[in-house]
Amino acid sequence: MRRPIPASSTVLISHTRRFFCRNLLDWLFNDYYSICMDTPTSVREEIRQTRPFRSPAQEALVALARAADVVHAHDLTVQQYNVLRILRGAGPAGLPTLEIGERLIQPTPGITRLIDRLEKKGLVERERLASDRRCVLCTLTPAGLGSVNGLDDLVDRRDEEALQGLDTAQTMELIALLDRVRAGLPR
Repeated sequence: MRRPIPASSTVLISHTRRFFCRNLLDWLFNDYYSICMDTPTSVREEIRQTRPFRSPAQEALVALARAADVVHAHDLTVQQYNVLRILRGAGPAGLPTLEIGERLIQPTPGITRLIDRLEKKGLVERERLASDRRCVLCTLTPAGLGSVNGLDDLVDRRDEEALQGLDTAQTMELIALLDRVRAGLPR
């Protein structure tokens, strides 16, 4: 017998989140798992983890993070690559440090330290605005532009490889499901 959903909006939201998460997990670990059975290694094998993951959700998130970390071999973290990508999109005008922090895929409280590391590598330049000394404008150096442009093909190839087991409709469904999961997360 089905229990009626309580009238409380908090409980309703909780039930909705569970429903969407359950559907995402069902898809990821039933449909997607059967598609990828012929892959050479699992994420557990790739990271040489001997104990099982605590949950399928944890395994999925680790696999997604692992798939995204293609730039690490090029002496960049994913966050550093993301900063370079954001600054390339901003063009020669650059962006203020805080705006870069707001645009990051994975927000970090240490945006200044992140920019410091990129500046030490010669990939980013900073300039304090004369009109507002509190604002620091960041721009790509030619080396930074070359670095991010040089990674485009590699990142594009890795994106395609990561989702090669999905057709376009399944990829769009995955995007929609992940949007629902993100919408349920606290901001």
